[in-house]
Amino acid sequence: MAAPLRTERGFTLIELLVALTVMALLALLSWRGIDGMVRVQADMRERMDGVVGLQIGLTQWSTDLDAVVETGQVSGVDYDGRVLRLTRRDTTVAGSPVRVVGWARRVIDGQHGGRGSWARWQSPPLRTKAELQEAWARVQLWAQNASDVEKRREVAVLGLEQWQVFYYRNDAWSNPLSTAGAASTLAPNPAAVAAAPTSALAPFPDGIRLVLTLTSGQALTGTLTKDWIRPVLGGGKS
Repeated sequence: MAAPLRTERGFTLIELLVALTVMALLALLSWRGIDGMVRVQADMRERMDGVVGLQIGLTQWSTDLDAVVETGQVSGVDYDGRVLRLTRRDTTVAGSPVRVVGWARRVIDGQHGGRGSWARWQSPPLRTKAELQEAWARVQLWAQNASDVEKRREVAVLGLEQWQVFYYRNDAWSNPLSTAGAASTLAPNPAAVAAAPTSALAPFPDGIRLVLTLTSGQALTGTLTKDWIRPVLGGGKS
């Protein structure tokens, strides 16, 4: 007796299309999941970079103020409404020469979308009175309209919308451009800045308050306040 014929059944066209559709959906869902993870990691990395950059900038700010030395030729610290200038001892160079440092809000090409940046400028080591006076004037010009030479000495810290500086004098925070002891919580008036006489040897404040308004659209935004008190004072002031 002859064996019965056996027929092998394969996938129909519809079954094949359904299988391909399911595989395509799974691949799409997997890709979206991976893409989401990559985006989250990129956002976290950007935020961490912003936090690290901010910490480095604030640490450098405090280090500069801690190292201020009064030369008798220019003010140890001076703020004119645009740039904060200071003279600091450089212990990394033989003989501990003086450097002039400036902090200002600058628009730097290629940094923070071409918007404002909190930036730091530093002079080379200075060993003579003439070099000190020249650097003191150069840092003010840098803040206003930096030349290509001065731009090579600046470092952008983070995106900055605006900033304010206050001095702690006579047990009160006040505008550096106001009369010592007259408390103020307002930003310096540009017209008043231009008209106000400046003193080459302004008294050193007991403390300095820094208020930064960070640029929107970057990893870190909002307003940040940091107080610095002269190390010789202490006394729990903050």
